[in-house]
Amino acid sequence: MTNRILSVILLLALCTILFSFDLPKGWFKAGSKPKCYDMGIDIGAGKDGKNAASVKSLKKHIDGFGTLMQSFKADKYLGKKIKMTAWMKSNEVKSWAGFWLRVDQDGSSKSLSFDNMNDRPIKGTNDWKKCEIVLSVPSSAANIAFGALLDGTGQIWFDEINFEVVENSVPSTGKRTKEEPINLNFDK
Repeated sequence: MTNRILSVILLLALCTILFSFDLPKGWFKAGSKPKCYDMGIDIGAGKDGKNAASVKSLKKHIDGFGTLMQSFKADKYLGKKIKMTAWMKSNEVKSWAGFWLRVDQDGSSKSLSFDNMNDRPIKGTNDWKKCEIVLSVPSSAANIAFGALLDGTGQIWFDEINFEVVENSVPSTGKRTKEEPINLNFDK
């Protein structure tokens, strides 16, 4: 009986090692339900056959999201417009997935610009798709945060993330602040 219990424990430990991902250097887990996802490096699953990062749901139903992310100082991009380009592949994404990019203000938790692709989500099962986010980085910015998120269940892989400065004429994606208040009488 003791040998049988020990064998089951060893088998579970081996399965955990084989079927879980290592967290990539410089990245961390976050989101509203990060413990409901396995996140890390999926060896050989990349767009070019090398490694990719992955976020995979661990439960059949999740009311929330998980993100694998990182952040860095905005200094290099102050007063410029940046474009983040990255590739994503999905399997059975029930709700939605996407990349996100956020520019944070110095000395505040206020976001200066943000896009999480919720207006152009990745759903279902898809082969590699190129995604782009373009945001301005005002001179008052201190930090830039980014990552890939999975809302609900399924699995995503992401690879080949790149940042570049683009001309100010390139349209921004994501949420923009309105110039003037609108619909103050709630007409519809």
